[in-house]
Amino acid sequence: MTHVVLAFDDNRLVGDLFGQFDQNLAIIEQRLGVDAVARGNQVTIKGAHWACEQARHALESLYARLQQGHELHPADVEGALRMAAAADAQLNLPTIEPKSRMAFAQVATRRKTVIARTPAQDAYIRAMDRADLVFGTGPAGTGKTFLAVAYAATLLERGDVARLILSRPAVEAGERLGFLPGDMKEKVDPYLRPLYDALFEMMPPEKVDRGLQSGMIEVAPLAFMRGRTLSNAMVILDEAQNTTTMQMKMFLTRLGENSKMIVTGDPSQIDLPPGQKSGLREALSLLTEVEGVTHVAFTEADVVRHELVARIVRAYDDASRKASEEREARAGAMDEADGPQALAWDRSRQR
Repeated sequence: MTHVVLAFDDNRLVGDLFGQFDQNLAIIEQRLGVDAVARGNQVTIKGAHWACEQARHALESLYARLQQGHELHPADVEGALRMAAAADAQLNLPTIEPKSRMAFAQVATRRKTVIARTPAQDAYIRAMDRADLVFGTGPAGTGKTFLAVAYAATLLERGDVARLILSRPAVEAGERLGFLPGDMKEKVDPYLRPLYDALFEMMPPEKVDRGLQSGMIEVAPLAFMRGRTLSNAMVILDEAQNTTTMQMKMFLTRLGENSKMIVTGDPSQIDLPPGQKSGLREALSLLTEVEGVTHVAFTEADVVRHELVARIVRAYDDASRKASEEREARAGAMDEADGPQALAWDRSRQR
């Protein structure tokens, strides 16, 4: 058992750090199995050595965020605990600074600052800085699309790129929408709504509207990309698991000078017709080792939506893994059963 006492200088920030009715400390207690008792500007943590160290890392990083003027939410506490666990596991991550203080990668726009909540999100943001083509894959709720749009909005506001182009394949998610009324824009907007949602959260609505009217911001289905060269632009392809091989090749070869691309998708949720190969899966197998291309893979541990989402993703993954193991076992049993028959058939042919 370890006994750790932490003191924080600014009494104005301590209330936000501990949370209303000490709810942030309660989250730390629940996740790490420690006792955290607050008195004034101090908190006493008792528990296993590793758990106390993770609690200390998390509280110090959250306090640093408050000093920078950011607000804290329960999800931020969860994120700090994930990052502290990564530090404790001595992962080779760029988020761990020499003096045991953690620096979260962040994306800042005029309207909002988004800070990484998991090691994978941190690596994803840093990869977007380094590479011209980034693949972000993993289950729903890990922030793949949201972080990509936030990063793109930042580049646009800074003037690093002149255009922001967001695209999705217009593929229905396991259902038939039938005839959609309206002009071309009204017909494809239902497929692109998640991209609009992310845009409006990162940028003022009036600026988004002006950008859409002027062409500085373009939200279009993947089919509209053919034959174009996308220069001086930030280009995002969302739901890329629903692209075909030819569509993915077409899209990736649109990259022009002074441009970056981010491709996001969940290989476990492919809505293509049966038997059709996903362009995302093939691109990952072909391009991961290519210079200038980075792949960041998220898991259910990186889900930052409601905690129930992570459990749902885990249940589906476990079921899929079990089904795969059963198929392999049946195939092995059939091979063993066919072995003696095949051997007898070979001997009869030799005779």
